[in-house]
Amino acid sequence: MARPISASHEVRRDEILDVAAACFARQSYPATRMNDIAAACGASKARLYHYYESKEAILFDLLDRYTQKLLVIIGQVQATAHRQALDERATLHELIRAFLREYETSATRHAALLGSTQYLGDAQREVILNRERDVVAAVTRFLRRAYPDRVSARNQTAIAMTLFGMINWTFTWLRPGGPMSYAEFADEVIAMLEHGLTPTA
Repeated sequence: MARPISASHEVRRDEILDVAAACFARQSYPATRMNDIAAACGASKARLYHYYESKEAILFDLLDRYTQKLLVIIGQVQATAHRQALDERATLHELIRAFLREYETSATRHAALLGSTQYLGDAQREVILNRERDVVAAVTRFLRRAYPDRVSARNQTAIAMTLFGMINWTFTWLRPGGPMSYAEFADEVIAMLEHGLTPTA
């Protein structure tokens, strides 16, 4: 019988994923070596191999956990909306805020999702791409329910991708402590959905 994995083992794996994501963001996935990740962790390469058998295994675990977390956020927002009796538009707005709260602390993981999925093997890449499709499908449903007179089968993909285009690349320009916070940006995105660039009263 295999020994159960200890809680400390999982904590250490989380720490390795944080460091690896930062390395991938700083110097790209192809340019990052296991030696680089080990050095950034303050460990030997042999010690790193105790937790992960390869760089690709690190990338897959990183993206696997992160995409699962995005789906959990969607479920949590749905539960909150039900509990608080939010209408469909308020539910979508809460989802936008929840995503951006996550993006604020997961910039390097999000960068890996958008820029490094292509380096996975076929089977692992399909797992991650399917999760991304699930996220897009869920957001599309939220949009159709929130704006039924505006979002239809004909334009739903374009509108969903417009929303993702607004929020998905924040890691490239929106910095904690900068002139605009993530919460303030969420309000701007919501205002854009509600009013476009028409001044509000």
